[in-house]
Amino acid sequence: MAPPSSDNFSRRSFLKGSGAAAAATAITQNVASAAEQTAAADIVSGWSTISLNVNGRDHEVQVEPRTTLLEVLRYQLNLTGAKPVSLDGSSGASTVLADGKPIMASTCLALSVRGKAIETVESMVDDAVPQAFVEHDAQQCGFCTPGFVVAVRAFLNEHPQATQEEIQAGLNGNICRCGTYANVIQAAMSVVKGGANG
Repeated sequence: MAPPSSDNFSRRSFLKGSGAAAAATAITQNVASAAEQTAAADIVSGWSTISLNVNGRDHEVQVEPRTTLLEVLRYQLNLTGAKPVSLDGSSGASTVLADGKPIMASTCLALSVRGKAIETVESMVDDAVPQAFVEHDAQQCGFCTPGFVVAVRAFLNEHPQATQEEIQAGLNGNICRCGTYANVIQAAMSVVKGGANG
């Protein structure tokens, strides 16, 4: 027969501890299972019809969970200003506004912007920014131009008295392969100086 242990460890305390651990595991699994069921209830699959507010009008569109806002704009609403230049949005060519904030339509799921006011470059026909782009020859091939126009408008809405350095930093997410950056900055500065930010 083994001598009694001096550390007060016994089979009874071991079994009590094991039982508590097993009970805690079961509770955790039940909570996790309930959370998974709740999450599963929110999962959308297949095609569905949703309403998107684009340029001040509500539109009924057909989407899958993977449908991007850019795909809806271009292929269902025939708004082709936002361009599919980069899948990761790094070019800035798919810039649009959602509740006044610039987002990349190419990386944004259409389902995620339900209830938000979407504005594309097509809504800015009478805006001072595209007019300034024309006056300062800020577009060459024109592929990046709509994204720049939207980005400039969004930035100047937040910073109406921006300096040249601030504009350069604020447009850092937009790329122009033709290299018209200097003209883009001049166009933006002319809007600041002209006070046409409203």
